Amino acid sequence: MNKTDPNIATQLATVAKSLQKERTGHFPSDVRVVLTGDTLVVILDDALTVAERQLSQDSKGASQVQQFHRELFATSARQMNLEIKRITGRDVRDQSAEIEAGPGTAVHSFTNGAMVQVFLLSPKELLAQEPGAFMETESINLAEDDGLRFVGPE
Repeated sequence: MNKTDPNIATQLATVAKSLQKERTGHFPSDVRVVLTGDTLVVILDDALTVAERQLSQDSKGASQVQQFHRELFATSARQMNLEIKRITGRDVRDQSAEIEAGPGTAVHSFTNGAMVQVFLLSPKELLAQEPGAFMETESINLAEDDGLRFVGPE
């Protein structure tokens, strides 16, 4: 089975990590990227700052941190969408993000303040099929692994 160029996942992870630092002043400890079909998932571990973790100790503070990150993602998603288009050749049709801010939250049960970003991409059929044009042929296959990890300097 052919695999999508792992360079695509590495490029997307690098961009996601840089944009997180730009938005929050804080690098996530780990970034994983999974691209399957028309869905791109970016997982940023330890996406919260120390202050946000402290604020998230109670349910009211955790709710405020979640809302802040939802709004921050909504206002800054355009830059990531442009990078996704540049790297994959596909437009983003929709996106969403969720962060697990603390133990008192009931939305998701991600650990370590992980942020999950989901991007729905335009169907492959809409891509230009000119000679030499980028065309994703298969999903990234990750047997016995939970995603590609970007490991690099902060």
